[in-house]
Parts: sequence; structure tokens; C-alpha cells
Amino acid sequence: MPETALPSSVPPHPAATLILLRDGLEGLELLVMERHAGLRFAAGATVFPGGRMEAMDHDPHWRRFWTDGEPPADLAHRVAALRECAEECGVLLSRDPLASGALDDLRCALAAGEGFAAALARMGAVPALDCMAPLARWVTPEMLPRRFDTLFYLAPAPEGQHPVCDGGEAVATLWASPRRLLREAEAGQRRLVYATRMTLLRLAGCADVAAAMACALPGRELPAPIMPRLVESASGPVFRIPEGCGFSPLETPAEHVRLG
Repeated sequence: MPETALPSSVPPHPAATLILLRDGLEGLELLVMERHAGLRFAAGATVFPGGRMEAMDHDPHWRRFWTDGEPPADLAHRVAALRECAEECGVLLSRDPLASGALDDLRCALAAGEGFAAALARMGAVPALDCMAPLARWVTPEMLPRRFDTLFYLAPAPEGQHPVCDGGEAVATLWASPRRLLREAEAGQRRLVYATRMTLLRLAGCADVAAAMACALPGRELPAPIMPRLVESASGPVFRIPEGCGFSPLETPAEHVRLG
């Protein structure tokens, strides 16, 4: 089956996403948010908190929070995923419980332009960067004008924190099982971009947090990039992902794929 040649000169932006997990009434539950309908990318979609990396995510300051030997190569991605989750959903993956009002203070500080590292230091909060485990690396297909190269992380949710959306990028937050989110999308009640849908399918068979965390890569191994490619099949155009990537199905009809 020939691959459709649709090259693009647009390089993907490095990005990171954090999938927080908890054991709830529906079994395994994930924290998701609904994006504002006016955004340029994934408008109105239900996604995991995340976004583009920033220069401060690479600050050597973050190395001090990795106490078990040399920090991993993806440390800056972990910082970005944790920061985006705090900004968009008001949840901070931290080592210790946070003082009352600390999360509100953090979000106000970030909105006012204070650096993430400085705000955490002032609060005395220690990010739990080593509690995050990489699941996948999704790269937006070449034909799109806005592209991202995103590392997806799994982590158990911190106890005692309740998500509150920022009202900007995120207009709603929700804890729900992967199966519920997939059912609602099938019924037309939710919009899912391709990488989100594939992640939900990957985790739908997990009974609890422990089973979901077992899907992550072991040790310091980082996932190979998964870039869906548009190809022509006998039944029409499909988006195909590589064999052995850990996700299925490997082919999805193009009309059922939302990329952004």
C-alpha cells in the first residue's frame, strides 16, 4: 500500500503531557480537561493536561529535585508536563501534601508571570518528578501546519488535591474511566484527537492504577516516536502507526481521525 507523500517544512514543537491516574468508582480513572472552543489547536477537545515546553523547563535548577543519581535525559519534559498540569488543572504532583491555599497561590503567581521554579521554592513545594513514567511519544503528522512532538507521562494522582480548570485553555475538568470517555466520544458527546483516543484505548483494559503504571516503559527507557502516516489502503485512506508501538489498531480510517 503506497504511502501518501505529504511533506511539511513545519518542525514539531517539543511538548509534554501528564496523565494522572486514580482508583475510583469506575475502576481506573484519568484526569482530563475540555479545551476552550476558541483555541486554534484541538478546539473543544477532551485532552490530558499538557502543552509546549518552555525555556525555563531546561533550567539546571531542576536537577536538584532528582535525588537518585544522574537525572534522566527527559527531565525537562517531566518539568513541562508537571507545570502544564498545574497551570491548566490546578493539580501539582508534589512529594508532600500542600498547605491550604497553596495551589491557588501557585496559579496566581504563574498567571502574574512569576517563574515556576521560583513559585515552588517560595511555597516550599518539591515536585515529584521521579513519580512520572513515560508511556509514549506522539508526533503530529507532517501535513499539518501546527505540529507537536509530545512525550506522554503516567503518574498516580496526588492525594487531597481537587482539579480546578483555569478558565482559559481549560473550561472543564473531569475524572473518568477510559471506557466512559470512549463511549461518550462514540455517542458524539466528546471530541477526541487521535493521540488521546489511542491512549484511552491502550488504558481501557487496565483495572487500576497499578495496571496502568505497568504500561509505562521500564527504567530510563524513552519511547520511540509514533507519527501516524496517511496511506492508501484497499478500503480507502487510513492513518497507520508502526507495528510494535504498543497501540492498536494500527490502521484507522481517515474519516474517523481528528488530528487537531
